[in-house]
Amino acid sequence: MLCQSVLPHEDKTRIFILSPARISGVRASQVTSERAQFALAKKLREQGASLGEVFSFISGLYFRGKWAYARAFAAPPSDLAGAYVITASAGLVPPETRVTLEQLREICSGDVHLANPHYRGPLDRDLAQLSRRASSGCQFVLLGSIATSKYVEPLLEIFQERLLFPAEFVGRGDMSRGGLLLRSVSAGTELTYVKLGSALRHGPRPPKLIPRS
Repeated sequence: MLCQSVLPHEDKTRIFILSPARISGVRASQVTSERAQFALAKKLREQGASLGEVFSFISGLYFRGKWAYARAFAAPPSDLAGAYVITASAGLVPPETRVTLEQLREICSGDVHLANPHYRGPLDRDLAQLSRRASSGCQFVLLGSIATSKYVEPLLEIFQERLLFPAEFVGRGDMSRGGLLLRSVSAGTELTYVKLGSALRHGPRPPKLIPRS
């Protein structure tokens, strides 16, 4: 890596920024179906469920790994959440936030695209507010795609040198990243964070993870 590593054991405040799950596909259609009778779908319709809970069902490995990792290793300032989810039209939302089915559809509507003002407007607003409220030494770690600009560019504009990502993400696909994050949580060991702005974001595919016993 052509950048300076930030060691996990440094005594710093740290907030994780999570990319969202897509509310499309089989599992998304299951939990958002008006006819579904399993517990989470009924909970979402009737009284609401946490955004993290719903996204973890939709993205059973990748988002579940991101949220588990953030819960295990976040060290936020006392007045801020340890993790925030990037949404398509509602800016940053803590994964513990309870949403109804209607609210879920609303915050996930629209294209996650740099040219879409309905995505960038709320996101830029919340990033700027978060940057102001956090201390200058607070680290922001992106748990999401580092190879595309739709998440990286808005975050870099605001957080600059404070924006980090796990070096071990380079070369891995979503499923591999999810498995890696869950293994890190089980082992109680953080990954190695590096500055995103100066890092190599593309690289050879690393060896496959050893199957868990």
